[in-house]
Amino acid sequence: MNAQARIFVVDDDPAVRESLSLLLEQEDFQVETYDSAAAFLAACPPGPHSCAIVDIRMPVMDGMQLQAELTRRGIPLPVIFLTGHGDIPLSVRAIKLGAFDFLTKPVSGATLLESVRMALLESDRLNLIAASNQSAVERIASLTEREREVMALAVAGLSNKETAKRLGISHRTVEIHRARVMHKTGAESLVDLVRIAKAGATQE
Repeated sequence: MNAQARIFVVDDDPAVRESLSLLLEQEDFQVETYDSAAAFLAACPPGPHSCAIVDIRMPVMDGMQLQAELTRRGIPLPVIFLTGHGDIPLSVRAIKLGAFDFLTKPVSGATLLESVRMALLESDRLNLIAASNQSAVERIASLTEREREVMALAVAGLSNKETAKRLGISHRTVEIHRARVMHKTGAESLVDLVRIAKAGATQE
């Protein structure tokens, strides 16, 4: 498992980058280091089964700003903040911004490795959600305009009879469109259709 995992170390201190690399590589993790947030973003390396260990205080773009940019870009990468200047308000702010963990130097190797392993599990979960949402977008895109209208009204809770009246079409026509919507989206129930519609909307 470790050999497939990618750990990104973003820190402006070369000694920290080297020590973290040694620790992680001893556990057979694939490690990539960057001396700034800008260098990391330029490489844009995140992918499945990965996480980043980021120094919170760096020149130009600090760790918090990097976290915000990853969120803005929709990159599902768990971030572990590692800092020598930690305090409770700072850690609370980091977690609210979406950080996975907040560790204060010096941190034991065991503590850091445990955080990394948990972050990789979170990475797998986030990437599954992202893949599911993208699939929902593609399935909804395959619907005709009328099918989308029928889906929207079904998701809103309207019956076939109410949908027919709203759209000015026959009850039978609504049933046909609704059956096509269920088939094209792969939804097995109305609850499933609501989930797919919601996932598709979050990606638009």
